[in-house]
Amino acid sequence: MESNVIPDSIRPQRLQPGIGFGSGPTGTLRSSLRPGVTVPVAPLLPSPASLAASSGPPPPLAPLQLHSLYGGIGAGLGAAGHCNPGNPAVLKEAVEAVVRSFAKHTQGYGRVNVVEALQEFWQMKLTRGADLRNGALVVYEMVPSSSPPYVCYVSLPGGSCFGSFQFCPTKAEARRSAAKIALMNSVFNEHPSRRISDDFIEKSVSEALASFNVSYVKGNREEADNPNTGIGAFRFMLESNKGKSMLEFQELMTVFQLLHWNGSLKAMRERQCSRQEVLAHYSHRALDDDMRTQMAADWVNREQSVASTVAQEVASTERELEDARLAGRELRFYKEKKDILMLAVGQLNAANTATLPSH
Repeated sequence: MESNVIPDSIRPQRLQPGIGFGSGPTGTLRSSLRPGVTVPVAPLLPSPASLAASSGPPPPLAPLQLHSLYGGIGAGLGAAGHCNPGNPAVLKEAVEAVVRSFAKHTQGYGRVNVVEALQEFWQMKLTRGADLRNGALVVYEMVPSSSPPYVCYVSLPGGSCFGSFQFCPTKAEARRSAAKIALMNSVFNEHPSRRISDDFIEKSVSEALASFNVSYVKGNREEADNPNTGIGAFRFMLESNKGKSMLEFQELMTVFQLLHWNGSLKAMRERQCSRQEVLAHYSHRALDDDMRTQMAADWVNREQSVASTVAQEVASTERELEDARLAGRELRFYKEKKDILMLAVGQLNAANTATLPSH
């Protein structure tokens, strides 16, 4: 049985994100912002909500499988940014429709510069009171390549990430492709259906229970209301984020997805942490370089135990990232996984260089 009360003297150690406690070289992946695009705000822009409404209903939500929180959740929660019609042509048509709608509202005619439009959208949200802790800067990152197809990722102010979803013969086209899919998701994120409401919570919990082939009857309802069960922890997360958008909730869930992938949640359970305690701690902690570095150190330890572990995980992660990018999905979980693994590769290379005999 899990304990809900632990001594303060051991609390910090037990709630560390990593499995191992070995020290490794400190690296920073995102200490400084990569070059972004900053443009002046266009006057008289419509509200984000009106844009979302006028663009029609949002695309269907793909399920987000939440395997975190001690492996107890497989919930059919609609994920922010997971626009995946299953057909590249349908995805392209949906994206172009939103871009045209944005152009109509902001310019009234002609083609819209989607890179500028995306920045304007988030600048507009900031000036209208959105809680953007790090400002409204949209950040682009090109994948190094000397020949097409070129790939570009774009990170939104809250942390959500999208990528170019088409074959892009130029770097400029790759940036525009990434901006298009990010703009579509930014606009649709303002739609009322993208907000966590009481109805949404009830539906999501029912779907989570259904994934375990059980019905929402009295006994299971009591389980769903108990934060020390897997389903209860899921409900607690949703209740704690009522009123937030899907993109905002996805950004929070990325932390728990990474903790599960890294084995950190399992390690915290073995150290007698309760689900409620873990939720309370990490619901208010942003993903930072310290957490990434400690996770990377765990993968270094695994590599030292079993050779080629990191290389195999990198290959698997790159396939996942590629599939999700081409489907137009939100990418931060996959992108963070790859960044953490590449940090581990750097640590391993540095260690190997240091142990080479000198001549």
